[in-house]
Amino acid sequence: MAVPTAIAMAVGVMAMGALTPPPASAAARPDTVQQGLDALVRSDGLPAALAGFKDRDGHNRTYTAGVGDVATGAKVPKDGQVRIGSNTKTFTAVVVLQLVAEGKIHLDAPVDTYLPGLVRGDGIDGRRIKVRQILQQTSGLPDYLPYLDEDVRYYEPRELLDLALQHKADFGPGEGWKYSNTNYVLAGLLVEKVTKHPLAEEVDRRVIKHLGLRHTYFPAPRDATIREPHPHGYYRGSADQPLQDVTEMDPSWAWAAGQIISTNSDLNRFFTALLDGGLLPEAQLAQMRTTVRAGAPFASGARYGLGLVSTPLSCGGVYWGHGGSFPGYETRGGVNEKGRAVNVAVTVQQDDKTPMKHVEGVVDAALCR
Repeated sequence: MAVPTAIAMAVGVMAMGALTPPPASAAARPDTVQQGLDALVRSDGLPAALAGFKDRDGHNRTYTAGVGDVATGAKVPKDGQVRIGSNTKTFTAVVVLQLVAEGKIHLDAPVDTYLPGLVRGDGIDGRRIKVRQILQQTSGLPDYLPYLDEDVRYYEPRELLDLALQHKADFGPGEGWKYSNTNYVLAGLLVEKVTKHPLAEEVDRRVIKHLGLRHTYFPAPRDATIREPHPHGYYRGSADQPLQDVTEMDPSWAWAAGQIISTNSDLNRFFTALLDGGLLPEAQLAQMRTTVRAGAPFASGARYGLGLVSTPLSCGGVYWGHGGSFPGYETRGGVNEKGRAVNVAVTVQQDDKTPMKHVEGVVDAALCR
């Protein structure tokens, strides 16, 4: 399957019990989330949109709009699984910071301390790049995504890093900020070196099983499928072009930067638990929330911490999350400072990102209502 443009755009940016209905007073009001999803399908021409919402009292609700399969007209599965793209980075960062809390990794130690001699290139030297800088996107490492093969295939993590190291550094360590998936591939290799276990096992044990995220998993090598009920995912260059079904794809090219599959409700549980201190000690959570100004692909005013992003809300304050892009799926959302959580997924990725501004608007409306 050849979707080079989709891959180049991707990763730009993981046990729920029975869902409980909102209070009667909330149900009586016009539902801004459902209205927002309906508008995404009607006005932006997206095949499907899904959302999970949790209010500050812990009431959960799921939403759908559109169709799950444009060929058959099948319904969108409620709380269906999607590829969550760069939300994976937050999972990876949590594991690194847990190892920091255990004294096995030091944030301000050079990467070379743990991966000696591995990171070398034009303007690139692992003896000068700190662990903190790879998590914060301030290392200057170039992104490997533009240099992937045009045909989707299986990649070993070292292949991804080696692709990046063939190119010049974007800037010196700590001298700027630029989003690069290479940073998180390197973080994944760091986890594997320190723990002597595959990254997927560490994420599963330390985060997914720990929180009971029953619909979240790190796909096995060469697994191109999505296990549970899910809407089909599509790619197109622009809104006037035909949809290309890219649901099944080997996700190894995203690895620690974007490989995980999850649901909106599981993402809400993950980000809520993270910000409530359920995954990290206070000191490491504070480090994670220490931010620098971020640029593309994030919204205006966003700031990047250690795999965690703060985004301003129109009603004041911020929400914390990450967001993700993967061929076929886009996800946006997070948790505000009052504990309200929302995640929205849509089932098309296209070069024109205008619809994603509208998705971000649905997130803002849900968290401000």
